[in-house]
Amino acid sequence: MKRFESVHILAWAILALSVFTCLIWYTALREDRHAKLTVSFLDIGQGDSIYIESPTGMQVLIDGGPDTQVLRRLSDVMPWYDRSIDLIIPTHPDADHVSGLVDVLSRYQASYVLQSSVLGDTTVWNVLEKAIVKEGSTNLIARRGRIIDIGGGAYLEILAPDREVRNLETNTACVVAKLVYGKTAFMLTCDAPQAIEKYLVELDGTALKSNVLKAGHHGSKNSSSPLFIGYVDPQYVVYSRGCKNRYGHPNGETVATFARFGLVASDTCKEGTITFVSDGAKVVRQ
Repeated sequence: MKRFESVHILAWAILALSVFTCLIWYTALREDRHAKLTVSFLDIGQGDSIYIESPTGMQVLIDGGPDTQVLRRLSDVMPWYDRSIDLIIPTHPDADHVSGLVDVLSRYQASYVLQSSVLGDTTVWNVLEKAIVKEGSTNLIARRGRIIDIGGGAYLEILAPDREVRNLETNTACVVAKLVYGKTAFMLTCDAPQAIEKYLVELDGTALKSNVLKAGHHGSKNSSSPLFIGYVDPQYVVYSRGCKNRYGHPNGETVATFARFGLVASDTCKEGTITFVSDGAKVVRQ
């Protein structure tokens, strides 16, 4: 019996030491990323999901993709014991952007949810709205000019919508945001069509300049106009899409448009999760 107890105690001691070692390594990694912003375009198939970690460790999840794949991808970029996300942004009600958020809310505690005022009429959107209410998160409305401070000098600036959009088409009403850290920026365009891109240029084209552009609507021909790309003037472009999707994303016209600007887009379909790190002066791909 004493031998059994000794073995039992030893097993627990080894487990405790392993956990302690993992915590030390994680702390070291966090220190190594101190004063850096990390942005990961998650490989979740045909859809969007973007994970952001600020220089102070604040976590933001923009969209959750079409299904439970987002949970596996989050486990790749978050520590296994972390069960909270500071801010979740469902950009619009389309299933390929928000279905996975239902699963995220079942596993993670979300402090804030930011969304536009557009009304969704799908089953998954209704389920998500009920999950948000059950979660007890503070609900914020996205409106142009709103600044969300995520710590360490990094912030999200909402560019669209700029008004009440309850009854607009969902892509037109989606949340367009610019993530800024120091002299660097990420243009996060949801599924905004070219009409919204043109409107943003007319409002203030010079404010669109960004190092990284998420290609609008997964590379659809209805987004990524030459006018918009010219003002954003990105160093990197990312397609968030699934392989062999039924929509033909990215569209050949869009690929050709980026090529005319000398840009070759990274692709979550071909490359998996795509991560960038900014120190406030430059953006590098990991």
